[in-house]
Amino acid sequence: MKQRRIIAAVGFALVASVVAAACGGSSGSESEGGTPTKGGTIHILSNGEQIAHLDPQRNYTGDDLAFAGSTMHRTLTSYAYAGGDAGSEIVPDLATDLGTHNEDGTVWSFTLRDGGTFEDGSEITCADVAYGVSRTWASDVITDGPTYASSYIDAGDYPGPYKATAEQQAVYDKAVSCDGKTITFNLKVPVADFNYTTTLLAFSPVPKAADTGEKYDMKPVSSGPYKIESYTIGKSLVLVRNENWSKDSDPIRSANPDSFVYEFGLDEAVMDERMIKDAGDDQFAVSFGIQPENLQTVFEDDAFKDRRVDYYDPFVTYTNLNVKNLSCVEIRKAIYLALDRDALRKAGGGPYTGDFADGYIKPALALDYKKSTLPDGLNADGTANVEAAQAAMTAAEAACPEVAARAKAGLSFYRPATPTWDKAVAIWIDSLGKVGIKLKDEPVEPSVYWPTVMNPETNYDIARGGWAPDWANASTVIPELFSTNGGFNLTRNADDPDYAEFQTKVDAAKKELDRTKQGVMWQELNQFVVDRLWALPGTFTKAQSIWGSKVGNAYQWAPFGAFNYGDLYVKS
Repeated sequence: MKQRRIIAAVGFALVASVVAAACGGSSGSESEGGTPTKGGTIHILSNGEQIAHLDPQRNYTGDDLAFAGSTMHRTLTSYAYAGGDAGSEIVPDLATDLGTHNEDGTVWSFTLRDGGTFEDGSEITCADVAYGVSRTWASDVITDGPTYASSYIDAGDYPGPYKATAEQQAVYDKAVSCDGKTITFNLKVPVADFNYTTTLLAFSPVPKAADTGEKYDMKPVSSGPYKIESYTIGKSLVLVRNENWSKDSDPIRSANPDSFVYEFGLDEAVMDERMIKDAGDDQFAVSFGIQPENLQTVFEDDAFKDRRVDYYDPFVTYTNLNVKNLSCVEIRKAIYLALDRDALRKAGGGPYTGDFADGYIKPALALDYKKSTLPDGLNADGTANVEAAQAAMTAAEAACPEVAARAKAGLSFYRPATPTWDKAVAIWIDSLGKVGIKLKDEPVEPSVYWPTVMNPETNYDIARGGWAPDWANASTVIPELFSTNGGFNLTRNADDPDYAEFQTKVDAAKKELDRTKQGVMWQELNQFVVDRLWALPGTFTKAQSIWGSKVGNAYQWAPFGAFNYGDLYVKS
């Protein structure tokens, strides 16, 4: 579903984000619970220049969803505020329950709680939720967000609220209807787990009168316990208490601190140095990610045992290959075989990076996972097979000479501009150079990496990515990453000769209500993509985090692979 806020190279991994209802457990430590206290300020250290999107309908990165969803934006349902497996359960949020549906799962209804308000004290109504959801159709303005609403809801050719004619708006108002406090969604396909879809902030309320379109990203209206006091890109975001929020109407959020201060634009080495030193305000800080050179310092010294965690997160990393430019499967195979994945893993932290992936579905999704058969010649230990890669290049020169010539002239490689990635890209360049493939390094500032590669006008050949399911179903993985109507298809595979067959199989899998049968279909589709190498599997990732000695409840929220910011507190 989403890529992670802090993008770093971890072995063959670009750690990126999205939500999974099933996740591996953590090793190391969690901040002890104790009795949460009210007050104080939690600091968040970031190497990005901004949060990718605070607009709820555009927010689709795991860490940002965890932050904004636990502080500013409510939605119909939420993940439980708890560590471990309990945090993967869904609970009612704005809604009174987890929704009701008809027999075939094509009509879903939710009734709003009493007492929910926006930051100005106005009541959150059914119309506000319906309007918020309607914005997801306006893909020319509301960019980068999830597309489940427009994929599932039977709203015809609705273009979103900014351009809709009266007739188009009437179709939407029938598909998403209000009756007092009850909102009903009429779907064009059966969705047995639609109440997991509504955990996404795309289903958050937005007051129509306050909607400023693209500019809404900078100061969205809060429906949660905190609101924006100031937001300066490259410097900081400050959240303070929303005096019109009521705990009586919001049973899941703790709202312990008085404020949050997000510090942007920090050097990753400086972040580690500050967190290790644990002085001043940094005692009240959290930081996601630890640089490879500091992992042993943090994890082999018991002085850090109460403020560190090393865990399997929900993510799978991969390399997107622009199939439109790299239409020859032999070229794609040559890239995979030539890459020294072992060297990348060692550079990224060795065992702390995770395990080499065999596909795009993580084993935690037990019903949907089956170990994939990888291309002949791919070394299981991750070392490059130069001889096999060169043979693939020779075959490409005969089968698709124009694509082979492109590879020799130089392929544009888009990746985040971080010190860790600076080291990783050198390994990529050296590995592929041994079989005559050149790379043109295209570093992008981390906070705008995803909007850059999501832009259809960005003509990359290779772009790094990572994904975790939006909930415990590979319906939120395979279609999202590889269908043309998916929310994060960066492979540009629409013209591949096998795409039509793939889409037919995806459509059939989506409609299958027998979960066991559906799981087998996702296994087969995962192998379908691996066979064609529209993307290269990377890593079933692990992640590491560190927090200050005065931070309580610093557990990893399993669905997002991130801190549950709303449950943090300042120790007295």
